[in-house]
Amino acid sequence: MNIIRYDPFRELMQMRQHWLFHQSQNFEQPYAPAVQAEETQSLGSTWSPLVDVFEDSEAIMLKVELPEVDAKEVDIQIEGNALTLRGERKLERADKQEGYHRIERCYGSFARTFTLPSTVEVGDVTAESRDGVLRISLPKKTETKPRQVKVQTDSGLLGRDQHKQ
Repeated sequence: MNIIRYDPFRELMQMRQHWLFHQSQNFEQPYAPAVQAEETQSLGSTWSPLVDVFEDSEAIMLKVELPEVDAKEVDIQIEGNALTLRGERKLERADKQEGYHRIERCYGSFARTFTLPSTVEVGDVTAESRDGVLRISLPKKTETKPRQVKVQTDSGLLGRDQHKQ
């Protein structure tokens, strides 16, 4: 039997690290995001892939980190204004876990849901996977894209009016 010395500070540090890690995944941004993520981990979900969301004048992009996840097995569904990603990362040698000294990465199923703004053209959404990153492009509707408006001046009309006087 081993005697382990109790260290309350070590326990506090572990609790702090756990809290910081989980809070950083749910941290609210100081600005209103174009696409809002919702926590949708079901009872079977064991991890949540990290996602970058950014936009330009043409589209909103989601970059989802999915290392060692077969892209063909990722389910992407759009229902109403919600985009849902589902999949699973499997442990390579699940039957031989006794050989592992430490397992720190998360395995199992995941589910993430994002609320889409009304500016997204849901019929033209595309997805591609490369280097363990799933890229989902959400094109904006034509009427919501920014466009340049030229200012008309009446300097030509003013010149004609002066000649009449």
